[in-house]
Amino acid sequence: MDSITFKAARQAALRKYFSRMNEMQQEAVFTVKGPVLVLAGAGSGKTTVIVNRIANMINFGDAFFSDHEGSPEDISFLTDYAEGRTDDFSTLRDIAAVDPIKPWNILAITFTNKAAAELKERLSAMLGEDALNVHASTFHSACMRILRSEIGAIGFSSDFTIYDSDDSQRMIKNCMAELDISEKQFAPRAALSEISFAKDRMISPEELLEEAGSDYRKKAIAKLYAHYMKRMRAANALDFDDILCYTVRIFEEFPDVLEKYRSRFRYILVDEYQDTNHVQFRLVSLLSKEHKNICVVGDDDQSIYRFRGANIENILGFEDQFEGAKVIRLEQNYRSTQTVLDAANAVISHNTGRKEKKLWTSGEKGDKVLWYKAFDENDEAQFIADTIKENYKKSGCYADNAVLYRMNAQSNTIERALSRAHIPYRIYGGLRFYDRKEIKDVTSYLAFINNHNDMLRFRRIINEPKRGIGDSTLALIEDISRDLGISPFEVISTCDDFAPLAKKTTALKNAAAMFSMLTEKSEELPLDEFLDLLLDKTGYLDYLKTLDNAETKIENVEELRSSVVQYMNTAEEPSLGGFLEEVSLYTEADRDSSEEDRVTLLTIHSAKGLEFTNVFVTGLEEGIFPGTRSQDSEEDMEEERRLAYVALTRAKKQIYLTSASQRILFGQTQRNITSRFIKEIGKELYDKHDNAAAVRSRIQADSDKAVTEVHSSTLQQQLARNKMHAGSAARDTNTYTPGERVLHNSFGAGTIVSVKPLAGDSMLEIAFDDHGTKKIMANYARLKKL
Repeated sequence: MDSITFKAARQAALRKYFSRMNEMQQEAVFTVKGPVLVLAGAGSGKTTVIVNRIANMINFGDAFFSDHEGSPEDISFLTDYAEGRTDDFSTLRDIAAVDPIKPWNILAITFTNKAAAELKERLSAMLGEDALNVHASTFHSACMRILRSEIGAIGFSSDFTIYDSDDSQRMIKNCMAELDISEKQFAPRAALSEISFAKDRMISPEELLEEAGSDYRKKAIAKLYAHYMKRMRAANALDFDDILCYTVRIFEEFPDVLEKYRSRFRYILVDEYQDTNHVQFRLVSLLSKEHKNICVVGDDDQSIYRFRGANIENILGFEDQFEGAKVIRLEQNYRSTQTVLDAANAVISHNTGRKEKKLWTSGEKGDKVLWYKAFDENDEAQFIADTIKENYKKSGCYADNAVLYRMNAQSNTIERALSRAHIPYRIYGGLRFYDRKEIKDVTSYLAFINNHNDMLRFRRIINEPKRGIGDSTLALIEDISRDLGISPFEVISTCDDFAPLAKKTTALKNAAAMFSMLTEKSEELPLDEFLDLLLDKTGYLDYLKTLDNAETKIENVEELRSSVVQYMNTAEEPSLGGFLEEVSLYTEADRDSSEEDRVTLLTIHSAKGLEFTNVFVTGLEEGIFPGTRSQDSEEDMEEERRLAYVALTRAKKQIYLTSASQRILFGQTQRNITSRFIKEIGKELYDKHDNAAAVRSRIQADSDKAVTEVHSSTLQQQLARNKMHAGSAARDTNTYTPGERVLHNSFGAGTIVSVKPLAGDSMLEIAFDDHGTKKIMANYARLKKL
């Protein structure tokens, strides 16, 4: 037999060995030489491809495409193996292998330690001891090993220290103090982020200063950057950005060092390539430039980390950057039904900056997507809770269900609905709403103002933000309070009577005056206005602005205001104590952590890489998802659409989309139009249940049927009140006229200035005697005519 016959026999045997993989997966496994881009769609088995590709490299090398010849006996064995008459792997390897690659010549880079550990574990199962010699690690781990040997070239000692984000922030604060830069003018965390962004772009302090021109802020950041780097060098310390930047710098400035590692890492594989930034691109480009054996695996449609510096152009431009690159598309999905995939394909097809691909499955078509258009956020949350209950009856498993949202603040109303329904849940990668530090801090302020004897809450917030009242002073206050049987508030109010507190009199008196004023105002102001005052006068909101993830923390606090507003709209007699009672009921209901079978609540960013049987994608309204900021540019909108694609492709069986015709978010009522992403899916792929229209007609009709059928329990209570009270807002929607006097149970008496009909309701502009002019929807105002 000729060599072609041998080649065909060998290819058949190798396909048999890797028969668990589909044709395109096999192509990715067998293509060992040269630059390769594997476009791995969601759920297409990319980790399996990576593991098997490395196994093929070590066991068989470039055997599949080789023209290497063999004997008739070899052909006979390969034929027997391909047709299942033998499974002798050792002989297969001996006959088929062509230039097998040494494990230590392979560098496999992943993005997380968890992914690296999983890769090593699966390689060990497949390769045994050979897997131990594969360099499988994160970018940072790989560069750390290089720097421990090579960093002396740029003047650092090899025993350098790594500063984490807290260490870096402390260092930047010291630098700001030394340069007389005010932390009020430049938040340390924000300044550090700008320096980090410059490092991602490989921009030096000098280049950043030149870029700044006459911009005062940019010039100050450039000077701070230079001083920060000087101090870090003096401390023989590196931050996380430096680990990558210094490795690239050494490679660029010392060709002999670069050649050493090029010789070692002859085959490079990078996972999640769509998430790489500029410095990571430079690193792999330098290492692979000579041998060109670089394989990158990723999905441009799942590039959702631009805010962290990820550059989608790295994957979109791979063929231009690496000449002769082979592109392999993995489009067969092993996770989802065809309906789920059709919905995801439909949305992402509206992006122009992408590599064309279309996911498909050999599995079932599946049920249509269900779009529930809720009346408000309570209706939305109640629908989610009720549907999960129905799903549980069918499957007996809560963990099959996941609720995805664009912003953490959205979880608040959903959590409360799940708690009311006694549905166990967990917040993936985060804390439950009322367990988040900023929420516990603010509710502790409220609790102490409501109860001056609450020592636990007092201890939590007296020095949050810093007021110069330390642990030793707190211990003295607690001792005096306990020994004399008086409240901690009384202790700080009369602190000059207690000699041990003499040194802290000014700080304690200031705190006492603040609490005294707030206690007085808590009895005078509506709860939402009081919360605004508290955040201002305590300095807590300004304090949040200086922290890491400030925007998210502030959004959470603003969402607490939504809880206050909702409580005011449903309580017969709203009070601070009543609100705190409601909060404690929700949090206490969640205390049991023994239940493992739980619904998962998570942001869409956190959901990447996960899968669930049923997925709820919530808040699909313009301004929420896609977010307001994404409206600024097509680039931003395409990133938001990729986020929608990620959300949809988490579902294995069923997608539920929810939107609301109005919602209270961050304490403000919003009326947003339906998200473009729902429209992009196409009517043929979803069934729509418009509960918003149904609720409006029921409210207008004000019938017995409306009271029993409205989905939201909050709305149900409102309609019941409407029916009981002849003077309620729903019945009188069409009878309000400017000039009428009305009474609101939170804002007191006022005069109607204007009446504007709106979607089966009326917006009333009311000038309240003591609380200024406010706009209120008539159906939910609970007004009484005077």
